[in-house]
Amino acid sequence: MSRYKEIDLFQIQVKSIKERASKVGIESFARASDGLMQSIPDIAKGADFKEFIQLCRTAIQSRKALIIGLGGHVVKCGLASLLIKLMESGAVSCLAINGSVAIHDYEFAMEGKSSEDVSAGLADGSFGMVFETTYGINSVITQASDAELGYGEALGKHLLENAPHSEISLLAMAYKHNIPVTAHIALGTDITHQTPCADGSAIGDCSLRDFRIFCEQVKELNNGGVYINLGSAVLLPEVFLKALTVARNVYGQVQDFTTAVFDMNTHYRCLENVVRRPVENGGKGFYFIGQHEIMIPLLVQEILG
Repeated sequence: MSRYKEIDLFQIQVKSIKERASKVGIESFARASDGLMQSIPDIAKGADFKEFIQLCRTAIQSRKALIIGLGGHVVKCGLASLLIKLMESGAVSCLAINGSVAIHDYEFAMEGKSSEDVSAGLADGSFGMVFETTYGINSVITQASDAELGYGEALGKHLLENAPHSEISLLAMAYKHNIPVTAHIALGTDITHQTPCADGSAIGDCSLRDFRIFCEQVKELNNGGVYINLGSAVLLPEVFLKALTVARNVYGQVQDFTTAVFDMNTHYRCLENVVRRPVENGGKGFYFIGQHEIMIPLLVQEILG
């Protein structure tokens, strides 16, 4: 017999499961259905996704802003056509992009192909050294600065007028439908900065103009708008936070809106600068993890559903 005292479990007090609060009931279970949304359980991220889709639909029906920020992987994975469909429906009020989006969109529109083997090109110093892309984009931006245009606006106009595949270009179709595309360029991050045709003053001028345009768009999120960040882990979450600060400083109240991140991992800046901080004084943020090739088609189809 042990020399140590044991607790007496016969003194335990139990209660009926009927009296206990339960987080999950069978009414929340997934159900076989012809509709995808009906097949998703009302549990955990399933419930969050359904709530977010309804908030998007409400924003669209109420003619509130729906702004999408995206990184290059979204375009590289062949998803531009879905975002174009969303734009054509009248749902999207603004697109915010980084330099990678502009490059892939330009190459697909002009050449019908994009995305090189980075490892192979890095090994011999040929990565990104493509004449058509670097000269083409930089020549447009140099002229755009003289014309006092934004980076995204100038590229969209050029692609709509000149690209053989303009119908699959996010920038061209946005320009066609008069939807602002603001391009936020970090100098040194893109292949277009590697050659002597890059004009830093023109790039900075056009991209800073886009930041001011983006700030003006962000103010429209007030009272029911939606901001979605698709696959940009660093740049656009930082840009969004600064634009929101500027909009609140100039216009006062910009709150009670919805934010969401769709990405393949959890990232600090996305979590803090999109999901948490912007809605601390009103609204709600969501974070969904999954492959873009699966999650973005699901997102777009259900928003339009």
